[in-house]
Amino acid sequence: MGILSFVEDRPTPKAVYNWRVYTCACIASFASCMIGYDSAFIGTTLALPSFVDEFKMNPTQMNPAHLALTKANIVSVYQAGAFFGSFGAYVSSYYLGRRKSLVIFSTIFILGAGLMLGANGQRGLGLIIGGRVLAGIGVGGASNMVPIYISELAPPAIRGRLVGIYELGWQIGGLVGFWINYGLQETMAPSHRQWIIPFAVQLIPAGLLLMGAFWIRESPRWLFTKGRREQAIQNLCWIRNLPADDLYIVEELAAIDAQLEYERVHVGAGFWKPFAALKQPKVLWRFFLGGMLFLWQNGSGINAINYYSPTVFKSIGITGTSTGFLTTGIFGVVKTVVTVFWLLWLIDRLGRRNLLMIGAAGGSLCMWFIGAYIALSNPTGKAPAPGTKLSSGGIAAMFFFYLWTAFYTPSWNGTPWVVNSEMFSQNTRSLGQASAAANNWFWNFIISRFTPQMFITMGYGVYFFFASLMILSIPFVYFLLPETKSIPLERMDELFEIKPLRKANAVMMVKLKEEEEDFRQAAEGAGLTTMKTKNEEHEYA
Repeated sequence: MGILSFVEDRPTPKAVYNWRVYTCACIASFASCMIGYDSAFIGTTLALPSFVDEFKMNPTQMNPAHLALTKANIVSVYQAGAFFGSFGAYVSSYYLGRRKSLVIFSTIFILGAGLMLGANGQRGLGLIIGGRVLAGIGVGGASNMVPIYISELAPPAIRGRLVGIYELGWQIGGLVGFWINYGLQETMAPSHRQWIIPFAVQLIPAGLLLMGAFWIRESPRWLFTKGRREQAIQNLCWIRNLPADDLYIVEELAAIDAQLEYERVHVGAGFWKPFAALKQPKVLWRFFLGGMLFLWQNGSGINAINYYSPTVFKSIGITGTSTGFLTTGIFGVVKTVVTVFWLLWLIDRLGRRNLLMIGAAGGSLCMWFIGAYIALSNPTGKAPAPGTKLSSGGIAAMFFFYLWTAFYTPSWNGTPWVVNSEMFSQNTRSLGQASAAANNWFWNFIISRFTPQMFITMGYGVYFFFASLMILSIPFVYFLLPETKSIPLERMDELFEIKPLRKANAVMMVKLKEEEEDFRQAAEGAGLTTMKTKNEEHEYA
């Protein structure tokens, strides 16, 4: 079995795994490219000497506390905008759908990015801050829409991989964002143009998303909820590359219809009905789980590193602007390479739960070592002579930092997005993903807003703080989160009702296999099975 092969929850025609579903996922994931780039480039841009000089952000021109506050405001208003954009996407997706929502929020992002390009030393930082608020609204809405859109298109066996493309886009954007200022620092003299280029690059992924959004098909599941059945079936057949009378399509339509009927009875249709459903403990519980996953994700320290990488590496003993940028760039490379491995193999093979627990355990140990090194050696308290190399302890700390990256990236980096995109029912999925995305940006805001102050007041204690939170996430996942891999979206309610949760996936897969056999026997009796399906079923067996 090759790396691109999967064991399905039911016999699946090979046509289902086609270029259309992958292309739709890739186009939608340009949204994550712009999110990843924005998260990565801002920290090193704020450290560019040309930016520092033009806006008088030198420690000699601005006291350290005010400088830390100014940097925190530039970074954190983006998260504040994203928080509100997440909920705004619930409104647009309910009335306009997934595809048009992507058009709207990519346009808002482009307006914000364009606004930032008007900033200079005379006008001050106002245009950058205002532009980052608009860009934040754009990425907040996109971070709600894209995982939902992809999960609703995806066949169950590769849903983790396809939603993982969203995470890969995030890392590719981040990789460019981490390296761009190193390249500019090395090849271009300090000038207004030097720091404006990173801001302008934001427009590239946003423009590609805007253009691509006019080509991709609307989510069939959203169309079913709006009663547009004929168009929904056409889109589903186009995405699956199968005719409407194929047994696989017949079975999928039956599952969607059954879920919609169940939701109509127990939740109801309408804009406010998902809010009313929060009165049901089982629905509220999944909203709680989704929010907590992003608390633990941000509690790993990832966004402290993303937004303030020069500060983080300085605390370990890395000196010099170019050296700090280079170290940050290598961090981006490690994340991207490991994300590819996670995407192609780990997420749909090893599963969500195992990845989260292994990543938390390994990442926590790395953070404890880094904090202990800084506590014992105090690298920032020493004034290194020019040309001084990093000590052996510092090299070990850097090794553990990159090892932490290798543990974190295939676990807590993208897996919470995958779980949140798939664990909600059809009628609560948009609101659930809005809540999850808002939680991500809320905790993201808290970390980005207070990281500079934390390093000033806590020093090495920052690493112990993040290490402790990673340890606490392990029992949370083990006892409270079921494995969701390979489970159809329409069966998530049943999955969460099985106890104990840690065994729910195995129990559910046995049940699905039994039901599949009964369904196909009935279908054959009714003459629905095509020769193509019979042949592929033989291959599957």
